[in-house]
Amino acid sequence: MWNPINFEGLFAIILSLTIPIVAIICGAIVSMRKKNRETELRKAIIENNVTNPESIKLLIEEQEKKQSNKFVMLRWGCILLGGGIGAAIPAWFGINPPNLYFWLPVVAGMGCGMLIAFLIEYKLGKKMEPPTSEPQN
Repeated sequence: MWNPINFEGLFAIILSLTIPIVAIICGAIVSMRKKNRETELRKAIIENNVTNPESIKLLIEEQEKKQSNKFVMLRWGCILLGGGIGAAIPAWFGINPPNLYFWLPVVAGMGCGMLIAFLIEYKLGKKMEPPTSEPQN
């Protein structure tokens, strides 16, 4: 007897094979962009005839400051905590995961976590900024 194709299993196999391929391609793209940025910085230094080591150091530090983000773990922690709380709410009411009403509180919880992370980052960012001297009239 002929068996119908199990699309769920086929989908799982295809997805499990494509995820590593996409991850490798994305990693290669990120590393190529990083090398291109470094090359552009070196070209700018050479074209502008910057020979002062302190100036070169300032240029490189500015690039690093733009790329570093101190609040990544805070953001992800708030998002995951919000998603976990959002997943616990339907569980208390006995709603099963395939139902749409299971995913709505999860997404809403993650959104609330992102909002809370933004507010915390905003307040901490203001505290960490160096005070600027305003001209007095």
